[in-house]
Amino acid sequence: MDYKILGKCFSLNLPKDQNELFQMPIKKISLTTLYFIKSNFSKGLLWIGLKTGLIDKVMILPFKGFGNENEIYFLGRVLKERGIVNSSLEDGPWKNFKKMYKRFMSWEIPGVKIKASFQHIEQTVITDEEGYFCVHLKSPHPFSIDAPWQEIRLELLDPVVKNQEQVTAVNKVFIPYKNVEYGVISDIDDTIVPTGATRLLTMLKTTFLGNAHTRLPFPGVADFYQALAKGNDGIESNPFFYVSSSPWNLYDFLVEFLEVHSIPKGPLMLRDLGLSREQFIAGSHWEHKLRQVEKIFEIEKNLQFILIGDSGQHDPEIYLQVVKDFPERVKIIYIRDIKTSRQTKLLAIEKELKNLGVPMLLIKDTGEAAAHAAAQGWIPEAAIGQVQAAAEEP
Repeated sequence: MDYKILGKCFSLNLPKDQNELFQMPIKKISLTTLYFIKSNFSKGLLWIGLKTGLIDKVMILPFKGFGNENEIYFLGRVLKERGIVNSSLEDGPWKNFKKMYKRFMSWEIPGVKIKASFQHIEQTVITDEEGYFCVHLKSPHPFSIDAPWQEIRLELLDPVVKNQEQVTAVNKVFIPYKNVEYGVISDIDDTIVPTGATRLLTMLKTTFLGNAHTRLPFPGVADFYQALAKGNDGIESNPFFYVSSSPWNLYDFLVEFLEVHSIPKGPLMLRDLGLSREQFIAGSHWEHKLRQVEKIFEIEKNLQFILIGDSGQHDPEIYLQVVKDFPERVKIIYIRDIKTSRQTKLLAIEKELKNLGVPMLLIKDTGEAAAHAAAQGWIPEAAIGQVQAAAEEP
């Protein structure tokens, strides 16, 4: 990496035509100015970090992906090594806060090349200004698949710090293999785990002071999701995909949360909350979730899906649009009813979905969803009792 270039970048690159800038609407002026300030501040901070040695080691953080027999898709990020280890039940609020601080106060590495290698193909991609990269491998010949989870090798091709050793990572991607009956796409916040997503202070407290052990899922979720993963044949082969408006900074936290509570692993589709040229927050909740769900539908083109969400943050509206865009691909929509003031709207969506041939079930607890899934033959009858017993636990 050229330190001189980074140093030169530490200047406010406002539009050359200042008259054009001042002719913009006030809101546009504010957003444009803030974006350039933010962008150049980040570049300057990175330059200082590299020159002073505050950034002495970098890492590739890949996010689990998915694919089919001819293509693979996933995202990742290049960051300063953060040194975050898994949490324990004994960790207190201060220790949890320090880990969360490291997740959000990260040093991103822009403009470096990453090589992805899988079987007979390779792809080289470049990180954007927030350190993100996207790998979308496409092959004219089918991949050789002997298991649902495949490993992709990643290598950083550019030097970032002095005396840098080889920087590599291995990512895992899901490719449908055998005995797949359906896929499951689930929201996380207030669907799997209570977060108070509709109450800002509650959400911030639970996010920054808790950890993967102290944050508890809704009763019965783990048992129900395990039953869905196994399906009616009892073989754990049905894939899970998690779509959330939580930031990518929480990725490792959420992966650990799923593992600790025995919730089926799967790709997580999160979002960047950074300031962009067009928006104060990069993408609205609606746009982000719809785009990610439909990306899954596009790549997993041979699967039908069960969609799971909650009534608090427009999951029903998003899933309705998915049903319209992908007819005959959705088996059922389960919506955890968190009792908002949107009941009239929910009933209207339920009626519209019914006319499209897709039922939407508003559920009060996970046991109700399990009973319905068993009645449809998607999970065995024997699973109902276990899920309902867990759902009734205090």
